[in-house]
Amino acid sequence: MSDHSHQNCQSLLGSLSEYIDGELPSELCAEIEKHLEGCDNCRIVLNTTRRTIDLVHGPASEEVVPDDVRDRLFKRLNLDEYLSPTSKH
Repeated sequence: MSDHSHQNCQSLLGSLSEYIDGELPSELCAEIEKHLEGCDNCRIVLNTTRRTIDLVHGPASEEVVPDDVRDRLFKRLNLDEYLSPTSKH
């Protein structure tokens, strides 16, 4: 059995955005990376989230993702703050 718990996964997922954006302290990043080594599910979530961000924020995102699809995606991912017209994301 692996050495991670459901609580560790929830903690990681709560910090995922900051981790991807490079906004976490190096000690916490090291803990997350150690957890990712042993948790396939969290690695899948991380990779899927990164791909989604790349798709939505990529140079051709306006052509690839229609506005209504983008809005539904962000709402589903609970990323409403990214929908704000004043957002810098």
